[in-house]
Amino acid sequence: MRRTLSRAVAHPSPVSPERAALLPLSAGMPLAGTGRGVGGEGRLRVVGNLPYNISTPLLFHLADYAANIADCHFMLQKEVVERMVAAPDTAEYGRLSVMLQYRFAMEYLFTVPGGAFNPPPKVESAFVRMIPLAPLPYPAQDEALFGRIVTAAFSQRRKTLRNTLRDYLAPEGFAALGIASGLRGEVLGVAQFVAIANYCAINPQ
Repeated sequence: MRRTLSRAVAHPSPVSPERAALLPLSAGMPLAGTGRGVGGEGRLRVVGNLPYNISTPLLFHLADYAANIADCHFMLQKEVVERMVAAPDTAEYGRLSVMLQYRFAMEYLFTVPGGAFNPPPKVESAFVRMIPLAPLPYPAQDEALFGRIVTAAFSQRRKTLRNTLRDYLAPEGFAALGIASGLRGEVLGVAQFVAIANYCAINPQ
């Protein structure tokens, strides 16, 4: 599949961005609902070219149905894909990174140059693969609480966890978890955010 797409990118036929959203990933690939997905009978393979303005809410919505998905392959703006797959302590890492990486194994496949479209857009695109994690390596006891904590941690990137999570975690909580309250949210991995959420679920303020 990757070779098929790579050849298409290396030798593109001009196509409008509007039509690109309707093209299949490859001629022989089973699409959503065929029951022939890699993850088991009846699980979906989701493929699409996601517009920038709806990509984040759509990705979060799909995450709620990860148990019914075999895999996802999406083309998005390159900067969005970079945020999706970003590692902690990088400029691109943020709420989107944590929430998706909590539920999916993420892989940046390749860049799609502007010349693949007609007219060429001003930004580059990229293809990403998302495979649901089953079982979850770091399950949150309360996923809604986990989401609120991640959102709070990145609400003011320059502020420390002591400030952004003050409604959730007291100093003794940070000490019990072995997490320095003077850190910023961008340095914590998924496992640490889940640990905070699970602690708060048992020890609410």
